[in-house]
Amino acid sequence: MKITRTDTKLTLKITRFVKINASMRFFCFSLLILILFSCSNEETNHTKLIHFVPENTSILLKTSNLESLQSSILNNDFLKHLSKTDVYKHVDGQLKNLSLLKPSSSVLICFSGNDADSLQYSAITKYSKGLFVRDSLKNYVEETLKYNNKTIIKSTLNKNTFYSAIIDSTFFTSSSKQLVESAFSYSNNNPELEKINKTTNDDNTVSVILKCDDSNTITSFFPNNQLPLKTFTNYLAVDVDISQDVTLFNGITQANDSVKSFINVFKNIIPQENQIQQVTPADSDGFLSFTFNNFKNFHSNLIKFTQVDTLKTEIPLFDNVIEVGELYDSENRAIVLNSLDAMSTEDALISEQNVLETYRQVEIYSFSKPGLFISLFSPLITCNTADKYCILDNFFVFADDMELLQNIISNYQNKTTLSEQPYFTDIAEQLSDASSLLMVLSPSVLKDILSNNLNEDVSASFDNYKISALQFVYDTDFAHVNGVIKKTKVKAALNSISEELNIKLDSDLLNNPQFVTNHITKQKEIVVQDIKNNLYLISNTGRILWKKQLDGPVLGTIEQIDLYKNGKLQLAFATPHKLYVVDRNGHDVSPFPGNFNDVITQPLSVFDYDRNKNYRLLVTQGKNLLMYDKNLKPVNGFVFKSANNTILNQPQHFKISGKDYIVFKTQNNMYILDRTGRTRVTPKTSSAFSNETIYLYNNKFTTTSPEGNLITIDTKGNTVSQNLNLSSQHHIETSSKSLVTLSDNKLTIKGNTYELDYGIYTAPKLFYLQDKIYVTVTDLQTQKVYLFDSNAKLLPNFPVYGNSAITLDNIDTDRDLEFVTKGDADSIILYQIN
Repeated sequence: MKITRTDTKLTLKITRFVKINASMRFFCFSLLILILFSCSNEETNHTKLIHFVPENTSILLKTSNLESLQSSILNNDFLKHLSKTDVYKHVDGQLKNLSLLKPSSSVLICFSGNDADSLQYSAITKYSKGLFVRDSLKNYVEETLKYNNKTIIKSTLNKNTFYSAIIDSTFFTSSSKQLVESAFSYSNNNPELEKINKTTNDDNTVSVILKCDDSNTITSFFPNNQLPLKTFTNYLAVDVDISQDVTLFNGITQANDSVKSFINVFKNIIPQENQIQQVTPADSDGFLSFTFNNFKNFHSNLIKFTQVDTLKTEIPLFDNVIEVGELYDSENRAIVLNSLDAMSTEDALISEQNVLETYRQVEIYSFSKPGLFISLFSPLITCNTADKYCILDNFFVFADDMELLQNIISNYQNKTTLSEQPYFTDIAEQLSDASSLLMVLSPSVLKDILSNNLNEDVSASFDNYKISALQFVYDTDFAHVNGVIKKTKVKAALNSISEELNIKLDSDLLNNPQFVTNHITKQKEIVVQDIKNNLYLISNTGRILWKKQLDGPVLGTIEQIDLYKNGKLQLAFATPHKLYVVDRNGHDVSPFPGNFNDVITQPLSVFDYDRNKNYRLLVTQGKNLLMYDKNLKPVNGFVFKSANNTILNQPQHFKISGKDYIVFKTQNNMYILDRTGRTRVTPKTSSAFSNETIYLYNNKFTTTSPEGNLITIDTKGNTVSQNLNLSSQHHIETSSKSLVTLSDNKLTIKGNTYELDYGIYTAPKLFYLQDKIYVTVTDLQTQKVYLFDSNAKLLPNFPVYGNSAITLDNIDTDRDLEFVTKGDADSIILYQIN
């Protein structure tokens, strides 16, 4: 389905499509039946097969190839899900008798109700030699009955009884003796039925005609029976193409009475392009959308149907609206208006702009007329409590549930709506871009509709059918019907992004969330601090494991250490006056925390020189360095005491050719020490240094000058200054062999440059995961997270919403990567890259 607006002309692209309940229900009755026979609709001795259709037939099936139909049904995954229902079993038991038929032409199969409200079937086809073969059948008993000098055969097979007769070269068989008797004298000359029957195509697996009245066992195609079939239209005819994983429907519906049939509400109304899928979250239960080119004409038609005129005065709100929809989310509902002129529609709401909340920079307003939509659009709209609304480009979304509105906003910003899902675009290919009425439903709602129509609980799960859809496109005096039931392929779209968690904390966030390792599960968890200095540990399923009050803000990144060398990890970090080591339950590990009178000015540096877990904890206080062991005892062998000026960055540890180097800098000096704190390398430079961290790049100590020159120093102190054309507002990050720079809006990765929109960007972060390099920046001005590969190519589906630098890792048992970022001021968001 293309996402381009069509305002005037409707180009009908009648393709097979989604049949949701309709298919389902009549499917259950119809297709079930089909399992056993075949059909036809030819003339027999001046009489058409259609003339033998019983008057009270509610469901009529027509097939020209019974064997093909039987094979298709037996292999159809969707019908297998219905095979355990009582209705299926009942119909299947009755229709097994019809498997005895070997028709040479088309067959009509009719389902009718009787006075006892019991479902009866009949089959009609042209009589031919060998049609009904019962020689050598086991458990078969036959009896000849007389009716007005006519012969009726009563057959019993495996305790199932059915009746048959040959009438004017037409073979008629039924589960009801009365229907066979009536067939001798009855001629159903129904011009309306004949006309709609001619619209069906014999080339499809089967055609289905529904008579939409009280006799039909199908009550509605819509949730909660909001549009009953008996008032929706008179007749509906669809050609059905059945394959293993897909069932497609294509046909028409027609109603002669423009007042009593709902479908005629769209008469003389030009269908518009449906776009509500663009604001429908992928995890919702779907939506109902209807369109019109002129609200007044549409509403006038609706009044004729409801016979209730609720529009007492002009309502400018709908002057430019071309689509209205109801979005389903469990028991909650949202109403969506799609406007051609958002500014004018917003002006019409000028008196309704009392801001209740701002979510992700989107204002949510109160709305004083929550019953307006149901009064204007009933029975299409069922929600009468929409007392809040927000504006998303040309969409105006109304609801009474604040969380639902927030969910719609976040999914719209993150591009995780239905329109972005591969399974929706796959289904949409079978639909017309524009329609009068479109319904798209989740598996759970589909199941509810099936249960309602079958009058029993359907126990089967339809989770593999992510969405189903039903579409009506009104034409001259009739409407095209499209539908599809399609099994969704399990494989996720490469690099699609889903919002897995949106966790709200008690207070606003103070720092950026990061991942830490759970040493029990080997998976990742989230640690973050709020402005009240509470530290949170959150599981990767979103459960807050604990909250710990700290004395101040955590400086930099939290490290993990195995203090007791037993595989159990602790969190190690510093605040301005304390050095903490905390176990995974949030308890301080003795003898920590360590208290410091003087302010700690840089994040805690944790060194494990020989990777034997004999940790060294390095605390920076202005110009001074203090080295502690894992018992919080000063390391006497560390002799460095003070730099010449304030230390600008967190001290780093590197190992080159088996030698240890502790590196940090002040504004005019870089210090390169050994593990005892003695000078190991004296840089041959008088350059000033920026505040950028020191990295080990190509086995050289690398940082920048205030002017943006790249400065590299080797292990002999030789210094090179390289002009990379960076501005004074720059950042760098490196791995051992990859250099990343950000200068103004230019991000360069390994010599490849990507020009970002102008904004306020976080420093680039480089991650090496699953043998690939990833680089990320976040625009804090527009709240967009960008993720690039090693060639500076933006990954698909980025940017996404985020308010901080991210941490990227694989946090669970699959291979999909996840990243965490700030959402709103008091929330964190976990995304997954599928």
